[in-house]
Amino acid sequence: MTDATTTARVDAWLWAVRVYKTRSAATTACRAGHVRVNGERAKAAQPVRPGDELRVRIQGFDRILVVKKTIAKRVGAALVAESVDDRTPPPPSKESMPFVPVRDRGAGRPTKRDRRDIEKLRGRELD
Repeated sequence: MTDATTTARVDAWLWAVRVYKTRSAATTACRAGHVRVNGERAKAAQPVRPGDELRVRIQGFDRILVVKKTIAKRVGAALVAESVDDRTPPPPSKESMPFVPVRDRGAGRPTKRDRRDIEKLRGRELD
């Protein structure tokens, strides 16, 4: 058997290190398949140990977290920093993102001229 202090439930740990606002939100994310422990989908009750890598999908992006210390209860921000190693890469800059034309809300269907301009911006040739 493992010692209770060396492991913690993955949903409780995610809640304790403030990845999710509530423990039920962390449990729901586990059920939906948004949490992976060492590359495998995790159930809410799966234990995590120091050294485990968690990939958590939040708002369409993956956060990569490494467990440094297991905690099961919510603690102060200083102790959270000691418990988790955040290896998430920085988000891509706005300059590196391709330009996507955005039409005003309620502008209606694009006219033929608008469509041609959009296709020209995308670099596609029209027949």
